[in-house]
Amino acid sequence: MGVISDTHIVDAWFDNNLLESVQEQHFQGVDLVLHAGDLVDSQILTRFTACPVLAVCGNMDPPTGDLPMRGLISAGPFRIGLAHGWGSPKGLEQRLLKEFTDEDIDCLVYGHSHMPTCRWQGEQLLFNPGSPTDRRNAPFHSVGILEVGDTIQGRIIPLD
Repeated sequence: MGVISDTHIVDAWFDNNLLESVQEQHFQGVDLVLHAGDLVDSQILTRFTACPVLAVCGNMDPPTGDLPMRGLISAGPFRIGLAHGWGSPKGLEQRLLKEFTDEDIDCLVYGHSHMPTCRWQGEQLLFNPGSPTDRRNAPFHSVGILEVGDTIQGRIIPLD
C-alpha cells in the first residue's frame, strides 16, 4: 500500500503534477493508499484514481467531520493504526500509540512531524512517510510503501 502524509496542498487541481508523479512512479500497483492527514484540500482524495484512499484528519485540515481522527485497517493478519498526530515531535509516537492501546496494532502509520521514519519499537512498526511537499527538517521530500505478506515491512521513498 502507498503511504503519504502532510501534503498541505491548497488546490488539488493545481498540484496535480505532483500527485500524478507519485501515483505513476511510486504507487503503481498498490491496492490502497493511506493518507496520514494534513491534506488541507480534501479534493486530493479524488486525484488518486488507481485505487481507494483512506485518510485521517490532520491538525491543518478543516474540522468538517468528513475525515476521522484515526483509522484502523486490517491487512492480511496485521492491524494498522492510522493517525496524524499533534503537538511537539518529541513524544509524538508515544502519544499516538496510547490512542491505539485497546486496538493491539502491529503498525502505526502517522504524520505531523514531516520526518520520514521506518523503525521497529518492540513488535510494532512505526511508519511516517514524511512529506512530499514540505520537508521542514527532514533530509528529503518523501512518501512510503508498506508491503504486507507473511510480514509487514515499510520503505521510505525519497523524492529528491
